[in-house]
Amino acid sequence: MNILVMGQCTLHWGRMEFGNIGNYYIIEPFMRELHAAFSGSTIRTTMQMSQRFCDAERVEVLPMELYYGWKENELASVEQELVISELYKSTGKLDSTTPYIEAVMWADLVIDFSGDIWGDNANFLGQDRFKIGLIKDQVSMNLGKKTVMLAGSPGPFSDDENKLLAKKVYQQFDLVTNREPISTELLNKDGFDLSKTQSLACPAFLFEPAIGPEVEQLLESEGLAKTDRKKPIIGFILCGWNFETGPFDKCPRDDQDYVKFAEAVEYMTDILGVQVCLMSHSNGFDIPPAPFVLRHGRDYPIIKQLQKVIEERGIAKDFFTLNGVYDTWQTKAIVGSFDMLVSGRVHGAVAGLSQSVPTVIIDYGHEPKAHKLIGFATVAGAREYVADPSNENDLKLKIKKCWDNKESYKNHLNQHISKVKQMSKNNFEMLKGLF
Repeated sequence: MNILVMGQCTLHWGRMEFGNIGNYYIIEPFMRELHAAFSGSTIRTTMQMSQRFCDAERVEVLPMELYYGWKENELASVEQELVISELYKSTGKLDSTTPYIEAVMWADLVIDFSGDIWGDNANFLGQDRFKIGLIKDQVSMNLGKKTVMLAGSPGPFSDDENKLLAKKVYQQFDLVTNREPISTELLNKDGFDLSKTQSLACPAFLFEPAIGPEVEQLLESEGLAKTDRKKPIIGFILCGWNFETGPFDKCPRDDQDYVKFAEAVEYMTDILGVQVCLMSHSNGFDIPPAPFVLRHGRDYPIIKQLQKVIEERGIAKDFFTLNGVYDTWQTKAIVGSFDMLVSGRVHGAVAGLSQSVPTVIIDYGHEPKAHKLIGFATVAGAREYVADPSNENDLKLKIKKCWDNKESYKNHLNQHISKVKQMSKNNFEMLKGLF
């Protein structure tokens, strides 16, 4: 079986692997489950992964430009591929070819892996990017290949022309699996054909944390060892999307923007009597040809400014910040050590929920709103613990509710997460059913 994995998650080297930690939570189990479903298969992808990843997960990387290359004539080039594929569909002959068409012709199965950027969000990455991605899907379909979209959160669609094209392409997929039900509900309201669509769960629920003496030593050095714990510890993750005003990468912000989050930390330390651990859930890295070094990502200065605001207010008695740089496996182990978690990153929340850590999810506070947070919470049976950051008191109310019900919440997760993990695996079981 030859499998081509492309889609809007085709990003520059390192973006899926070393930057947003949640991206890696998804991509590692995604590739492993593909191999489990189709033993002996060859997987090629336009996503730019490291040699270590390619060796470990048995993946071959194709040039990113096959999918999108940030060229001036990008749309015209892709429209020419569409013409070639339409001629093939009517005659069965390839009049000409391109590297992308050759990659599709090689494949028995083409997978569009676009996460939450199959829609308006794609155009934040490049001009005409969503339309170009739709045409790439259509080319694969015209060339007669089994074409699916797996584990995504499609939408929203504000452009009428793109929405019309998206509907046409969507109904031709052989299978669509959404990683939460809210996307499916919104697609239904928009009039998409859902006859081949299933609502399942994100592969990120399957990602395994680091284990063993080294990670135990790390937890101990950071004051997170459970054996030495004098108070419960609540983890706190914040990102640029949680503020009421954009852009998401605005940094530094006015200290006033942080007050509601500082108040939540003060509530936890002074009213609930716990320790709060502030942490980043993103990394950065030096771009080749510079030597690769994992470093702090865009969330770290946000958490450090929150630390400053809390210290200057002088109310919170017992909080600390993690200042190290941790890889993906270590990060999930750190999250698993908490007694409770408050997360503004959806996959930070997944890291907690999948390890039965009672979790409050901070929703996005400004446009473009991400319906996936409500969707992920719904999958985990935790929708009542999603906090609206634009509501002055909602975060503290949801924290109190989570703390008061932490034992029953944890018991619910212990029983329910195994079902969620099976839903994650069902993305690939359903794929097998196509063959």
